[in-house]
Amino acid sequence: MPYLSELERGGIPTVLLGYTEETGKVRNDSILHGIPQLRYVEASRNSLGGVTEAEKVLPSLLEGLTRPLTDKEQETGLWAPSEPRILFEGTLEEAEEFYNQSEIIPGLGNTPFSLYTDGLPVVIPTEERVEKMLKGTSHKPDEIITYQRDMEMRGPMGFGVPRNKGDVVRFMPMERVGTVEQVAVNAVMAGCKPEYFPVVLAITEAATWGGRGNGGAYIVSGPIYKEIGMNVSYSRFGPGNQPNKTIGRVGSLLLRNLGGFKDSVTAVSVTTTYNSPITNGGFIFAEYAEGLPEGWKGLNEEMGFGKDESIIMTCMPGAWGIGQQHMPGVYRSLQRTGHGAIARFLDVKGIPGPHNYLEYLTKGIWATREGGFTLILVPQMAQDLYDYGFKTKESIYEWIWKRSFEPLRDYRMRGIGDLTTDGWTGIEKTSGKHWKELPDDYMIPVGGENPFDSYCIIVCDGMETACDRFTGGHGQAYSVDAWR
Repeated sequence: MPYLSELERGGIPTVLLGYTEETGKVRNDSILHGIPQLRYVEASRNSLGGVTEAEKVLPSLLEGLTRPLTDKEQETGLWAPSEPRILFEGTLEEAEEFYNQSEIIPGLGNTPFSLYTDGLPVVIPTEERVEKMLKGTSHKPDEIITYQRDMEMRGPMGFGVPRNKGDVVRFMPMERVGTVEQVAVNAVMAGCKPEYFPVVLAITEAATWGGRGNGGAYIVSGPIYKEIGMNVSYSRFGPGNQPNKTIGRVGSLLLRNLGGFKDSVTAVSVTTTYNSPITNGGFIFAEYAEGLPEGWKGLNEEMGFGKDESIIMTCMPGAWGIGQQHMPGVYRSLQRTGHGAIARFLDVKGIPGPHNYLEYLTKGIWATREGGFTLILVPQMAQDLYDYGFKTKESIYEWIWKRSFEPLRDYRMRGIGDLTTDGWTGIEKTSGKHWKELPDDYMIPVGGENPFDSYCIIVCDGMETACDRFTGGHGQAYSVDAWR
């Protein structure tokens, strides 16, 4: 959209092609970027009667690109939100009713969408409660949320884009700015305590979760987890622990109240397969650094921070999977005596451990998917990998990544290649050659461009030898200590 705005300011007609369910989002963004009369052609995902969608939309595209811009279409102007500081005054019961209002959204099948919440009841943010929350940080209430250090954004929400310390954080999808006090209001609504607030502010700095319809997902590393009582052991992804549940929820409220997220109006989450049940209600958990084998770095050190610094890192649990497809006792038999189903699978029957459990976890994992993943291991499983020979996490990332290579002849059968290769017209990075010049047996890493960005290992507490995994490797890291 910024590029289209630049072209139209130069008098060059542009046309945006999108799907029908994206119309509301496109109209919203065109106003946001100062081109409210942007020409837009709707396409359908379901063409019928043997006529391709390209044949239907091409005449409108050509007409829109060749017709000069009218005076009306050349008018500009940027939309700026104006929200009152205090949204409601009245009794507690009236406030609860007010904050739980909803509106009907046509793009959602005329179903209700919450005006101020994530769809769940909230704590009413009274002046007294917000003031108490603000005591959890030394930052001033009217301070604009900015980046606390220089960084280069990682991952799909802005890979390679530099951010400098002091740059204003833009809350997506409406690109708004926010203050520490506004964040405190949402922290109160989520049920957080003041001691959680530095973590909440770090999540706020990570506002690049954008308009995907969820409030993001995060991993906490460093001593802050113990200070505020986060659960790093059994049921770490379940109910019951107040820090995990309330802090995880904040992102969804910030997305709505600071970012202006409204599905099918300001954002279209259909592009992420109707959103994720994992991040519905919040997703955050903490690393148990005490369980790391000797020589393995904690997440904070991996991301360039000190061992005693507290951070959060963004993650992508949208495609969640259980790595353990067996009873825990089967894993223990593998490592202790070389017996059981996994031992037979790995052809090490009768050979005492340690054995490379990663061979079991990665068998066929890229058959119908691409990209990397994060593994969540209990201390014993991490120690077994260490004893096997993986003295660093980096050696594991490298081992898994190399296992993901396949010949170009097979890679061409994957739909993702149409995107990552620029329709097979681009240059392959490693060889420096055009994709069409490469031989069929040229090896391509299906599991991501490089080991570190594609894979991540987190150790959490627990005695049962069970392993969880989810999509994506190392994300973007933000300092919690900078917000104390």
